[in-house]
Amino acid sequence: MYWQKKLNIKFLNHGDTKTRRSTKKFFVTLCALCAFVVQSIAQKEVPQSVMQKIYEEVKTPYKYGLVITPENDTKKIDCPSVFRKGKYWYMTYILFDGRGYETWLSKSKNLLEWKTIGRLMSFSDTTNSVEWDTNQKAGYTALEDHKWGGSYQLQKFNNKYWMSYIGGREKGYETGKLSIGIAYTEKGPARPHEWNRVSDAILSATDKDVRWWENKKLYKSSVIWDKDKTLGHPFVMYYNANGDTSNNTPKWRWFERIGMAVSDDMINWQRYQTDPVVHHKIGITGDGVIQKIGDVWVMFYFGAFWENRTKEAFNRFACSYDLVHWTDWNGNDLIRSTEDYDEKYAHKSYVVKWKGVVYHFYCAVDNKDHRGIAVATSVDKGKSKLKF
Repeated sequence: MYWQKKLNIKFLNHGDTKTRRSTKKFFVTLCALCAFVVQSIAQKEVPQSVMQKIYEEVKTPYKYGLVITPENDTKKIDCPSVFRKGKYWYMTYILFDGRGYETWLSKSKNLLEWKTIGRLMSFSDTTNSVEWDTNQKAGYTALEDHKWGGSYQLQKFNNKYWMSYIGGREKGYETGKLSIGIAYTEKGPARPHEWNRVSDAILSATDKDVRWWENKKLYKSSVIWDKDKTLGHPFVMYYNANGDTSNNTPKWRWFERIGMAVSDDMINWQRYQTDPVVHHKIGITGDGVIQKIGDVWVMFYFGAFWENRTKEAFNRFACSYDLVHWTDWNGNDLIRSTEDYDEKYAHKSYVVKWKGVVYHFYCAVDNKDHRGIAVATSVDKGKSKLKF
């Protein structure tokens, strides 16, 4: 005990000046390291107080109404993607006509009045085609300026514009094997024309490295260009997929969850992490679209058939500081069913802010299962009289 006390006293007195300086430097470094670790752990979760401010920024309480509707009851319009080129706005959307999905393009001056101008991805020429995506080509624009309130222009990589898309060979509504493909063009995204497609799917439910939550069908994808390479790669994809459930979950429940993949060239992709990054206990978590508000990444997504909401579909958001760890908003929905044209489902977001006004585009489904694109705004733009 005597020698222990003596040694402790000597240590606390630091012996000589050189030792004191070294000890002080050590403790300063240790404190800085601890602070860094604490900050890093804390930054994995976005405080709800921060998310409340984001909610106030993005909310759109005024439903303007339907802006794109199918020409007849046999067709269904879904999944808007909105971008700007020159002085006009453009929206890609997918159309189901009984055979499968095709990708179409519409145009607007003011984000409220839209006119369809042509197709971007069509069914393959022959029904005997052996292409993996013969009857399903559901496209979503990629590499858009993700700054909130920014230009909303599509960026070129390798002198090309890009889309990711759901592809499949089987006819019908999301039937058979569905995988993710990549398409590109050098002609410009605002011109109706057939985009070129990479010859094979880039992500599939039958890949050797497929994960448990995506081993049945792959669905919508969204690709951002992260020029800071936060994850070590410039291109980050979020996509939802259907896969296995846990042993404690009823097998009849339909599950979709959002996971990630990364790429250096937009063509070759590798899965990121084993587990999904945004998911819920039951039901669908899907169609994530990313924007950045200040230093916070915001994922607009839709939920459906959740616990205690088993017949609803609605739009929500989650936030992240690092693109991997996402904190779910625990407040009100961004969009939910309130009108006759969206009384069955109000879901699948695409949100832009332009000249101080937020426009929230979404898929509206009525009780007769008619599907079209509606928009809600942050200021009252007046009620649309458009109906199915």
